[in-house]
Amino acid sequence: MLRFCLLLAAAVLPLASSGLAQEGPYKLLKTVKVGGDGEFDYITADSNERRLYVPRRGPNGRISVYNLDTLEPEGEIKARRSHSVAIDPKSHHGFGTSVPVVMFDTKTLATIKTIDVETPPDGSLFDPFNQRIWIFSHLPPFVTILDSKDGSVVGTLDVGGAPEQAVADGKGHIYVDLEDTDEVAAIDAAALKVTAHYELAGKGGGPGSLAIDVKNHVLFVGCRHKNTAVIMKSDDGKILDVLPIGGETDGAVFNPSTMEAFFPSENGPLTVIKENSPTSFTVEQKLDTRPGEPCTENHPCAKTLTLDTKTNHILLIAAEFGPMPPNAPENWIRPILSFSVLVVGR
Repeated sequence: MLRFCLLLAAAVLPLASSGLAQEGPYKLLKTVKVGGDGEFDYITADSNERRLYVPRRGPNGRISVYNLDTLEPEGEIKARRSHSVAIDPKSHHGFGTSVPVVMFDTKTLATIKTIDVETPPDGSLFDPFNQRIWIFSHLPPFVTILDSKDGSVVGTLDVGGAPEQAVADGKGHIYVDLEDTDEVAAIDAAALKVTAHYELAGKGGGPGSLAIDVKNHVLFVGCRHKNTAVIMKSDDGKILDVLPIGGETDGAVFNPSTMEAFFPSENGPLTVIKENSPTSFTVEQKLDTRPGEPCTENHPCAKTLTLDTKTNHILLIAAEFGPMPPNAPENWIRPILSFSVLVVGR
């Protein structure tokens, strides 16, 4: 996932009047610069509490919280090296994948407790099937499962590879893409057991994003190595179609209200795939997330995203980097000159 440093002041930018997108139903509604230092990764929309969570790592590690409607800041949660946030709307508990994992109250943003896990966490997922939080890591045992009601550790699971994004069908099944084995692991959420590995069959490599159409049992796998979306049945892994996406992707969402899957890319546009039927899919639109400018190393396009299910808006994050200093060490993080939240809608 992305590892960025943020050095910004809050401001709202006016939209450019032209050149925003290829022909299609979606457009860039607004761009909001948000301030504060710290690297960022996944973002999460809580459509019920109307909040947007942006984890930020670095010396001042925290989760920045914004109003989902106005994008005005609403508070911060102390969280060291956090990558993602998962929300249980029933218990009103949130979990940040920091070190240790932080459990907080989504109404007050107060920290409830911290939870130690065996390996550094990355992505996360709330499963409504049995009110559990799934914490994913690139190192064994790969997955830690928590009870979202009290934050207790239910167990761990080795999924056979390095997980990236995961989805749940709410009926006892979890799916997670494995970026190092080019597979999707299917998991029995009750038994905490991997039931199958679905191979991408050379159609895509380095899967970095995953979305699901729960009703029709369809998975959308975003692949970085070939810039493709591999579309398969969640029941058995049968590949239904392979479509091009804009570039390297680090997140995906499916909107059941519009029957569309969305794939952002740091080196290309936001790709919208329309599900015409459970077996028919088309690229509906490719939308520029850096209108009027090319996507470059210092000026990447938006690479991660989240869905506001109330408004059907897609929210993305993008950054502008400063230059690398001479003789910088390999793990040196470039300074960010600006960091923006983008709102996309019809």
